[in-house]
Amino acid sequence: MQPITRRSALLGAAALGSLGMAGACGDGGAGATVALKTLLDRITTDILKASPETATSLVVPEQMAGGPYMSRLSDRSAEAAARDNEMVGGWIRDLERLSANGLSEADAISRDVVLSAARYSHAAAPFGYGDAAFSSPNPYVVSQLTGAYTGLPDFLDSQHPVEDQAGADAWLARLEAFAGQMQDETARFVADSAKGARPPVFILDTALTQLRAFAGLKADETVLVQGLVRKAGEASLAVEPLKASATRIVSEKVLPAYQALIAAMEAERPKATTDAGVWKLPRGDEYYAAALAFWTTTGKTPDDVHQLGLDMVARLQAEMDTGLKALGLTTGTVGERMSALGRQPQYLYPNTDAGRDQLLGDLNKQMAELSTRLPDVFGTLPKAAVEVKRIPAYTEAGAPGGYYQSPAPDGSRPGAYYINLRDTAAWPKWSLPTLTYHEASPGHHLQIALAQEAEGLPYIRSKLLWFGGYGEGWALYAEQLADEIGMYENDPSGRLGYLQSMAFRAARLVVDTGLHAKRWTKEQAVDYMVGATGDTRDSIVTEIERYCVWPAQATCYMVGKIDLLEERERAKAALGDRFDLKGFHDAVLLNGAMPLDVLGRVLGSWVESQKA
Repeated sequence: MQPITRRSALLGAAALGSLGMAGACGDGGAGATVALKTLLDRITTDILKASPETATSLVVPEQMAGGPYMSRLSDRSAEAAARDNEMVGGWIRDLERLSANGLSEADAISRDVVLSAARYSHAAAPFGYGDAAFSSPNPYVVSQLTGAYTGLPDFLDSQHPVEDQAGADAWLARLEAFAGQMQDETARFVADSAKGARPPVFILDTALTQLRAFAGLKADETVLVQGLVRKAGEASLAVEPLKASATRIVSEKVLPAYQALIAAMEAERPKATTDAGVWKLPRGDEYYAAALAFWTTTGKTPDDVHQLGLDMVARLQAEMDTGLKALGLTTGTVGERMSALGRQPQYLYPNTDAGRDQLLGDLNKQMAELSTRLPDVFGTLPKAAVEVKRIPAYTEAGAPGGYYQSPAPDGSRPGAYYINLRDTAAWPKWSLPTLTYHEASPGHHLQIALAQEAEGLPYIRSKLLWFGGYGEGWALYAEQLADEIGMYENDPSGRLGYLQSMAFRAARLVVDTGLHAKRWTKEQAVDYMVGATGDTRDSIVTEIERYCVWPAQATCYMVGKIDLLEERERAKAALGDRFDLKGFHDAVLLNGAMPLDVLGRVLGSWVESQKA
């Protein structure tokens, strides 16, 4: 779900010496512009150099990432985390020294967007546990959703290119590095646990289930070997020597690293509690405030967000009640009736490989149907395609229901919409259209691909930065937009799925703040969300466990959507008959991701331009 207009060359860190003076001296005009470009290019290189996985995903030239990167992985040691946090602190100081005087409006927005991103990320650094730097504030280095083991195997299989011997050798080097990542994360997990930043016992159990499933495979059965064998064969390379080398590394280094992490988690498990929220962590209330600010890019308090969710759930349940009665479901609470609707056989796919294939086929049909209507409400559509994929079976136990992976900016890889098919009963047919509109188009794929393809944006803004309130808010706005353009005109059960999705996101406001600020138990959160949505208890348990390790992430969807709708209404009121929905969407999407307060300024400027 995280994204990065390509720069032809980067000036590098050596240019930084004169950077602050250029802005501080206020020589204005071209001098300020050059100083900002130099700094943003340097920050871009810093990020890509520290995250070779991101550089690979975006297929960037080596000079953009500060040198060769295909055989490297990110450093996951405590020392690297400290260096990264110090580096981000340096970005903040340099951006603050760079005066906005003399910058064009577009450049001033770029400065503010990047500075805001750095500040929000860096706010979690002083707590001394988890991950901060230039990523989201995650309190637990390893959990069912965090840690190299959750994504690296699929990253190699789906994104690492093996087109020649060099690519194959780089794969083997990355296998070695993967073992090192896991060793470093194990050490950090133990150190953070000693500081009081230990995951809840049920999180350890879910992570252990996933780790044991992978560790129980024979080395040559893992995707780490099988993926290389497949790609090497497709590239007409000598497969057997590569298979032997990969099998040896996985057997001697990677699987022992899995076992070491399993042992560390098993040792910590007796000391873990069932306390679900980050309030239990050192300075936990402050940590949650930093996380809430990071994800929503607003000044809303936990109490603000909690009450907003309660009010919205009540309104949405009233609308769901009307829709359920129209389908003949009149007895029981809204949640009970939605649950009953989800069990009706005509809406269920067989929980078999054939059933999963049918489900994926239906999703592709939904995307094809929607594509015919998008030109009615969008002035610009992305060139990049999007495909549907199943979340890998070895991580589906703790993975979310669905997520999006951005396309390669060079066109070598389409966008991907991943769906968790652990149990097809979690996806009755009426629930799938709105998920598609969220994860693919007009949601994440349309927004992220358009940002990547936008002309004139600095690389860091079009492809690297991600703001939850903006990105997830857009995807939720997209669900409502699909309803507004008539996608549910002849699909009353599908519209109930849309309303349930809205209630689901509204309930997230309640349970996330409940868990982390109001000291709710996991069971309280599960009970509330099941009652609010009627979703299956198993799927809600997975969701609640997600919120436990990604504090405040779940709040950004609805907070962002509401902000977008309020901006649209302000623009309509100001422009009257001159309001153009296509133009509004272009103004939101073609300027890249940004904090919600900066978005308000951008849209305010667009409104003024339409008055002229």
